[in-house]
Amino acid sequence: MQGKRLGLLGILPACLLGIASPLCMYGTIPIAASFRRQGMREDWLAAFMMASILLNPQLIIYSAALGTTALFVRIVTCFLCGCMAGLAVFLFFRRKEFFNFEGFEVRASHDTHPNLLIRYLLNFLRNVRATGLYFLIGILLSALFQRYVPQDIMVRIFGGNEAWGVLMAATIGVPLYACGGGTIPLLQSWLAGGMSMGSAAAFMITGPATKITNLGALKIVMGWRRFVLYLALVLVFSFTCGLMINMI
Repeated sequence: MQGKRLGLLGILPACLLGIASPLCMYGTIPIAASFRRQGMREDWLAAFMMASILLNPQLIIYSAALGTTALFVRIVTCFLCGCMAGLAVFLFFRRKEFFNFEGFEVRASHDTHPNLLIRYLLNFLRNVRATGLYFLIGILLSALFQRYVPQDIMVRIFGGNEAWGVLMAATIGVPLYACGGGTIPLLQSWLAGGMSMGSAAAFMITGPATKITNLGALKIVMGWRRFVLYLALVLVFSFTCGLMINMI
């Protein structure tokens, strides 16, 4: 009933819910499967899962170190990418099931505290602890980049408003992205060295979207054909988004 009232606009709260989720993708999939059993639409599920992949509360906190502009760009572009995923499923898979959650069940929570807010905070802190080591590794890599990589090279690769810089940032986000927190010091160094905001935005989209653990989870519930479409959507959106940001 709620789906009929909201219609396509339901992808907006679905994106916000995905961003607010502190769970990793393997934790999000059972939740999405539960939503499906309760009747959530496919386009809403797509928006929820895409937004959950790209952003979470702890990553928002980490990204604040990049400055207000970069933080704003990250939040807005990730939200829009989630909306785009929901819209794409609505347009092309309206009468088909896009996800296959067969075999996925909601697992028992690690937290048994009766207060929902405290359970949420416990999950949040668990993710912070899990990403803390990668954040320190990112700081080390950032120091090495600043010490041994000339800034003019970074400007030539990622700087300016050219499409090449955006394409390179989107491409390098695929193999380099291991953990959201770990890439923050690198981005901080690259932005200080001349990386354009559009290139940074492209990296911040393709990185988490193509993180190996996220890809493994998505392949399970999508199948090969839809999985390839997902990758194409991410690359096209990140490249287009980066170009538009550089033009503004």
